[in-house]
Amino acid sequence: MKPHITDTTGRSQSDTESHRIVSRDEWIAERKVLLAHEKHLTHLRDQIAQERRELPWVHIDKSYSFETSEGRSSLADLFDGRRQLLVQHFMFGPGWKQGCPSCSFMADHNDGMNVHLAHRDVTLVAVSRAPLAEIERFRRRMGWQFEWVSSHDSDFNYDFGVSFTPEQVAKGEIHYNYGTWPYAHEEWPGVSVFVKDDANEVFHTYSTYGRGVEVMMGTYNMLDLTPKGRDEQNVEYKMKWVRHHDRYETAPIATQAPGAGSVDTLFDTLRS
Repeated sequence: MKPHITDTTGRSQSDTESHRIVSRDEWIAERKVLLAHEKHLTHLRDQIAQERRELPWVHIDKSYSFETSEGRSSLADLFDGRRQLLVQHFMFGPGWKQGCPSCSFMADHNDGMNVHLAHRDVTLVAVSRAPLAEIERFRRRMGWQFEWVSSHDSDFNYDFGVSFTPEQVAKGEIHYNYGTWPYAHEEWPGVSVFVKDDANEVFHTYSTYGRGVEVMMGTYNMLDLTPKGRDEQNVEYKMKWVRHHDRYETAPIATQAPGAGSVDTLFDTLRS
């Protein structure tokens, strides 16, 4: 018998409706094959993590100034007494009424991680180009507690490849994620890592962009375990479904894969 699953709107889910049904023994046999693949991925992830740690470092010899709730701070100050610093490059430009929905999705995971990161000698900070007053207004709306600072008066975002000048955008393509990127917009997401030595010198150790920022999206890891997965198949803009957590429907509903949308839809949303 094939399962018949409908969402809360009463629509059938064809991908689950036609799925194979087997005996428990058959399921265990196939699960063991998948387990071997999962273990291979785990070992490969461990190997890549080691290669990441073995990357050379770059000394930060440029001064950066950030606007924080405690006043002006340097990059070294952001470590808050720890040796390692994780930076979420949060897409929130000057004059925007709200932060990027996808970056907000990432940031929703920050407060839960923070206490654990702190006990592994890591400070997590979000950085955006918007002035601090605009950042604070949005953060209060979202109820976040993590440290979020403004790089409004520095080159930090530009130097680390997540913000782009009007002149760069006007060319129709930008240099992002270590290559040419055809979606020329003023802001894109990223995650950067820094370390500080005993002499208070700061070094850049790692940055990731594009799908690399999924490392902050624990929700995706959970969705990947489910039958419908991320439910983002055959669409141009995969995260079209994501909303600020205070902007979802009151009663969440299951849907078919969301309709196609353009990358520009994201940026229209940021200014609404």
